[in-house]
Amino acid sequence: MAPERSRRTDFYRPVLGRWPGPAKALATAIVIMLGIGMMGALGQIIVHDIIPTFFEEETTGDEDAMEMPGSSADPKRGDLFASAQDQAPEQDFYETEEFIFALKFTHIHIFGMSGIFIVMGALAFFLDRSAALRTWLIVLPFAGILVDLASVWLKIFVHPAFFWLHVPGGMLFAAVFAVDSVLMLKEMWLVKIKEPTSNG
Repeated sequence: MAPERSRRTDFYRPVLGRWPGPAKALATAIVIMLGIGMMGALGQIIVHDIIPTFFEEETTGDEDAMEMPGSSADPKRGDLFASAQDQAPEQDFYETEEFIFALKFTHIHIFGMSGIFIVMGALAFFLDRSAALRTWLIVLPFAGILVDLASVWLKIFVHPAFFWLHVPGGMLFAAVFAVDSVLMLKEMWLVKIKEPTSNG
């Protein structure tokens, strides 16, 4: 009796492959536009953080380059190794430039990144996959976001080595985004969803 009930539940769940054309077009546009945004974010990370930190020689006197508050590192470098330990603040903790920087950075990114995966999670709910897989695809990106943003606070106020947490955090939500995108586009446009037969 339970398998019968499960088949009927699947029959009435509007999986992506059974969506009408306009709904598929909207979902596809969302996936593509968010994908472009994710690629832009990756490009910014490479240009602003990875290349200056690991591949450029340290120079001085670049007044136009961005430097994170509290860092005594070369201004051309990204903020991957920046730390509040470089400069002891003289004011209260919550008034320091480091605290304000971390607060602004995390609150902006937690809204933006969460917004992306709220939308992707809503679409992932309608994938023609098991409930367990869909649950993981919905939950894991938010865990990655929390790890990524926690690294900002830890690398500034604890030790610069915590910047490495950006790697697993970012890779987690980026990988889930890629898996989501492939599965969604495949189910909407490349795979014909079989209609279960009802036995009465």
